[in-house]
Amino acid sequence: MQELVEYIVKSLVTNPEAVVVSEQSEDGNVQLSLRVDPQDMGLVIGKGGQMIKAIRKLLTVRAMADNVRVSLYLEESVPTQIESGPTPEPA
Repeated sequence: MQELVEYIVKSLVTNPEAVVVSEQSEDGNVQLSLRVDPQDMGLVIGKGGQMIKAIRKLLTVRAMADNVRVSLYLEESVPTQIESGPTPEPA
């Protein structure tokens, strides 16, 4: 399932190198966590959440074929802050 999500999402985003999918399985339950570049988050979610819902629906169909339950979580990446020195005090 991890490969399916990677294939779909990498086709959608502008920065496919930043796509990270992790999978955890236990007792017939599969949990997938998806992390993308913050600028691509809107592309993955889609208008009104339609894109992420469609990806989850495809995963549900695949899960039914494999006789498992699947959950897809979209993790928000926190951009790293680059420090350029002390900030000036307001006057």
